[in-house]
This record gives sequence, C-alpha cells and structure tokens, in this order.
Amino acid sequence: MASYIDSAAIISFGILITIYSAVLGLEPAQVGIASATLTLGIAVGALIGGRLGDRFGRRPVFSVTMIVIIAGALILIFGDSFVLICVGACLVGLGTGADLPVSLSTMSEAATDQNRGKILVFSNILWLVGIVVTILLAAVVGNLGRAGAQILFGHIAVVALVVLIARLPIPESSIWLAARAERRAGVDTIRADRARVADLFRSPYLVPVLALAVFYSLVNLGFNTYGQFGTYLLVNVAGTDVSTASILGLVVIPVGFLGAIWFMRVVDKRYRFVYFRIGAVLTLAAMLVPAIFGFTTITYIVSVGLLTLGMAFAGESIMKVWTQEQFPTLLRTTAQGFVISIARFVAAGGAAVAPFIIALGAQYLFISLAVVSTIGLGVAWIVFRTRDRANAFLEEMQPDDVAPKETARV
Repeated sequence: MASYIDSAAIISFGILITIYSAVLGLEPAQVGIASATLTLGIAVGALIGGRLGDRFGRRPVFSVTMIVIIAGALILIFGDSFVLICVGACLVGLGTGADLPVSLSTMSEAATDQNRGKILVFSNILWLVGIVVTILLAAVVGNLGRAGAQILFGHIAVVALVVLIARLPIPESSIWLAARAERRAGVDTIRADRARVADLFRSPYLVPVLALAVFYSLVNLGFNTYGQFGTYLLVNVAGTDVSTASILGLVVIPVGFLGAIWFMRVVDKRYRFVYFRIGAVLTLAAMLVPAIFGFTTITYIVSVGLLTLGMAFAGESIMKVWTQEQFPTLLRTTAQGFVISIARFVAAGGAAVAPFIIALGAQYLFISLAVVSTIGLGVAWIVFRTRDRANAFLEEMQPDDVAPKETARV
C-alpha cells in the first residue's frame, strides 16, 4: 500500500495544484515550487525513513509515516494559501518517501527465498492500481473545482487511515529483532556488526549501493519524463487534445499489469537476469523509437508500450529485489532509502530541464534519455551479472571475521 499511496499522491497532487492555481490565483512559479516540494519531500523522506527503520525498527516508522501522510492530506484538503499547500505537499512527500523502504523491508524479511521477489514485485502492481484508481476518480470529480481536489486527497487520507489501522497488529520484523539482539549482546555476526552508515560506503556494499543508485536514477528518468510530460508532448508536439492524451495514457496500463504478473512468476527463479537483459533491450528501444522516427501519436504508443514492459523486467521491480538481497538487516532500509532518495533528486532535476530540451526538439529529449538509460542499464549489467543471486539473508548470519571485538553495542 506504500506504493499505492505513492502513485496516487503524485497524480492527485498534479490535479490539485492545477485546480488550486485557478481557485487561489497561484503564479506559475508557485505551482512549480509546490510540485518540487512534493518530489523533494519524497526524496528526503526516503533518506530519513530508511535510516530510522534500521536504527529503531520497521514497525514504529511505518506507523508514524501513515500519520504524517494523513496530516499532510488534511492540510491540502482544507488549506487555502500557497504556504499551506507547500506544507501539506512536504508532509505527504516525507511520509510517502519514508514509508517505502521500511514497508518493503518488512515484507522481504517476512518472506522466504522462494517468494520474496514475487511479493516485492506485487507492490509494483499496487503502484499501477493507485494510478488507475486516481485517474478514474479524477474523471468523475475533476470538474467539481476545489471540491474535486479535496475528494482526491480525501481518498488518500482515508486509505492511509485504513492502512494505519490494518498495520497496528503487524509485529516487528523478527529478523530485525534478532539482528538488534545480537548487536547489543556483542555477537560477531555480519548482521550485528554491519550497521553504521559508513559500512554502506565501504566494501562489500559500496559497489552495489552506488550501482543501484546510478541504475535506478537514470533508467527511471525515462519513465518519470513520460509521467510528467507525456500529456504535454502529445498536445504540444503530436498535436492531440488533452482528452485524447489522457486516453492514450491509459491504453498501456494493461501492459504494465501483464508485465508485472509475468515477472512475478520468474523473479525468484535462477533465470531472472535473462529477463533483466530482455527488459534492458526493450527500455532502450522505447527511447530510440521517438528519437529516430520523431514524436507522433503512433511512436508514443509504441514507445510507452515498450517502456512499460521493459521497466517491468529491468526497472523498479528488480531494483527492489536487489536492494533487499544485497545488504544486511541493519543496513537494508538505509540502502533502499538512499537509492530511492537519489532517484527522486535526479527526477526533480530532470523535470526542471526537460521543458527546455523539448523546446529545442522532442527528438533531442529522447536521444538524451536513450544515452542516460544506456549508462544506467550498463552499470546494472556489469555489477549484477555476477551479484544477481547474492543473498544477504543467508550470508548475514555468518561470523564477521573483520568485526572489532566489543562487549556490547547500541
């Protein structure tokens, strides 16, 4: 549900700020600042929430995050000024960003080696569901003015409240509890000793954490660009109207569902890296189609279809799996929070420069995206072709021969 709320909040805020800009008379610069506040809030939240999840446990963090999201949604519902909109966007972003790494680690630590990847990929299906539900809800209430925007974030507040209540009986991760107990007792296992932020940026974790940050940040740029500027490109470059653009955006959603379901069937098997390579080829092809043939309605459909399927195999899903399996328990949410945070910062930067590149020519945008996607996928291929099957859940229980001998740790 963290993924559901993430996608629903991003789309709902795009609609809300459009409505509020007219109702409250916001200037274009204020609209941009408010939108950036949400994105940056998610980035900062992932960084902070990931670290807190490793220090204090998954359960307290994923409970507080829902409360923060509810508070932010209520401010956006009843706020009537630019400042309050920014405060609400910041809180929703912080809560959503902080929730992602701890909720994903809670799931992966409750799973087994036979179904861990499948469960993590399922969260991406909920991400797509959040998009569909929000778009359908917006189609019904979008013309109600401010009341429509309030209904959209009322939906998020209600979902967050239901999730908070449903999470209350969930116990703390048994794996995290065991790692904390070993650390406090001075037991020299990998999961007890590797707990400091500095450990994440030295061998053996430096290479995978940097590779994941580069891979996910660069590959996600293409998907994020279509999400934020797909309608803009269709209207201003391909010459369609807004209604047609909205319909075209929904056409490829079934491809995303089918790709995710397909990947769920293979992600825990030994040949998932084969699917990563297939996804990498599809992702690059998606960027090259409009780069070579120009941006039209037809090339948009082909490109987004290829990208949606490619990202199902070589995008966020595999990033989630690799991040959970590459790092020990007391660094797991820290690592994932770092990766998500860097990707959101890069996405914010990409969104800032994309309109200027589009003004020069849409093909230049897709050539740029093809280049950065090649770099990101190339880094992932080089690093994880030998590390794809690494499993920290098994390795972390082994003795840590390089750990300093201490009588107790906190």
